[in-house]
This record gives sequence, C-alpha cells and structure tokens, in this order.
Amino acid sequence: MRDPGIPDGLSAPPPRRSVLKSALAVGLAAWLPPALGSCTAGDRPDLLTVAGGEPGGFYLEFSTLLAAALERHGVARHARAVPTGGSLDNLAELRAGRAAFAVALADAAGQQPGGAEIAAVGKVYENYVHCVVRRDSGVRDIAGLAGRRVAVGQPGSGTSITAPRLLEAAGLATSPDAGTPAPGTTAVENLGLNDGISALKAGTVDALFWSGGVPTAAIAAATQEVALALLDLSPLLPELRRRYGGVYDRVLVPDGSYPGVPAVWTVGAPNLLLCRRDLDGPTVERTVQLLVHNAGELIPQSTLGVQFLSAETLINTAGVPLHPAAADAYRALHG
Repeated sequence: MRDPGIPDGLSAPPPRRSVLKSALAVGLAAWLPPALGSCTAGDRPDLLTVAGGEPGGFYLEFSTLLAAALERHGVARHARAVPTGGSLDNLAELRAGRAAFAVALADAAGQQPGGAEIAAVGKVYENYVHCVVRRDSGVRDIAGLAGRRVAVGQPGSGTSITAPRLLEAAGLATSPDAGTPAPGTTAVENLGLNDGISALKAGTVDALFWSGGVPTAAIAAATQEVALALLDLSPLLPELRRRYGGVYDRVLVPDGSYPGVPAVWTVGAPNLLLCRRDLDGPTVERTVQLLVHNAGELIPQSTLGVQFLSAETLINTAGVPLHPAAADAYRALHG
C-alpha cells in the first residue's frame, strides 16, 4: 500500500539509517576494488581543512564526519572541519588556499568568479530548500509572502543566492527596507539559520529560507517550541529552470521529517564536495575512494536517509568539472 504521506508519483525513501547503510554496503561492494590503498607517512598532507557551514546545519555535520574520516583512514595526518557562513564563504576559503575541501551548492559554485580554480570531487547529497513559516502565520504559499518580512540567509551562504531567485521566480519584488513592505513586495533580511529561527520564533520575520539536508537539526529542534510549516516551492521549478538551467530539481521532504509537518514538495540542488584544481592527485584519489568505500561513515546522525553518497550520483556534478584525479579515479572504479 502506498504511504498516504507521499504524493502520487514518488515512492517513499528509506526511512532508516540501517536500510541506507545496507544498500550502500551491497551496491558499492560490487562496484569497487579494495579500499583506499597504501600510503606512506611521507606522501600524505600534514593537515587537510574542510570548510563546512553553520552550526546546526547539515554542511557542518557532514564536513566534521569527512574530516574525521580523512584522518582516521590516513588520507592526511590531521584533518579538521571549520564552521563558515555557507557555500559562498566556502568557495572563498578554497580560492584563498585556507581550505583543501569545501561543500557548496551547485548553483553557487557555478556562478562564482575564479571558477577555473575550483573543481568537484563529487556530488555528496541533494540539498533541500526549506521555506519555513509559523503555522499560525496564515501563509499557505509563496505568494502569501507579499507584504511580509523574510530571512533569506546570511551573506556568504548558498541560501543568499537561492532565496532571491525563488522570490523573483514567484514574481515578488524584494526590498531591504526596515519598514513595512510595500504591497506586492517582500522585505528581506540577511539572517542565517540560527538567527533566522530566533526571529521566526519571536515573530520579527514571517518566513525563513534555508538550504540544507533533511532534517536540519536546528529546525527540528525549533518545532518543539513553536508549530511550523513548510511551503511547497515546486511550482517555481519551471521558471527557475528557464532562467538558470537544469541545476534545480523537484524533491520531496517526506512526512515526519519534522514533527507535525506533512510531506511537501520543494526545490532541490546538488550539494558538491569541491577542492582546488591544484590539490595533489593522490590526495584527491584517496578522497574519492573514501567517499565510495566508507560512505556509511559520512551520514550525519540527524539524517532520515533521504540524502546519501551513491555510486550512480557521485559523478553528477551539475556542470562543475571534476578534478582530473577524481575523474581518473571514477574511471578506474567503473572498470
């Protein structure tokens, strides 16, 4: 019987981490040769830094797990994850040479200056755009944000690119004016995840845009204090694709992802693991092998299993070129 919480045309994703890990173990074991391979102390970096994201968000959770795995499996002597504002900050950290790896939205990675310096290691999971409102706000769709105040991500985040695109696709003019928005206009504030949640709970903003995994821990925690809802953003997809190409997809936030929130369609974008193009080949190759062989170690505890590393999707980097060593590694793994 079809799950009544899942709209027609889509099957429910696996709801348990054990199911996900089993699938990874079976699927990847058939695809790959023995893992990671030998490396001596002299041919691995002393330190690898992974630029992550905001506390309470999926980026930093994933980056922390990746850094621990890079160190545990000998890709580097030491590795660490650092908190940042999100995708744009992470790209800046890569370009400046302060990070070896970073996670970023594909739409952010595809439009930034200095893109030739940046390469993809793989697509690591699907990103879900959340438009969070209070259930008592009366806002039922994105058109209802006219005349409202909206948090659109802090400067440096991928959300700060995606949210204005969504509002424009909905035909809503935006204004940073601190006063009451004009009719048909949405007033925007550059608030990140945690500040945006605080403002939403206090009633100083009417909606919060956030791009992240499902569930996002900070949003799940907020549902314990105030009844929240998610808006369906999928009707905006045709206009987004007309303007920006095929980087965006229609994705489902499953029923039960957040307490009291039913299943809802939204807009998704690939989340990529990136590096500098001049990062040495052996480090990139070993990282690819880590992503594939040890995928089960890289699933944040908060996930429901709807975003994951898989053999089929790692190479789908939404037009961002793979690092040459990553491309070679995938070719070798495919046999």
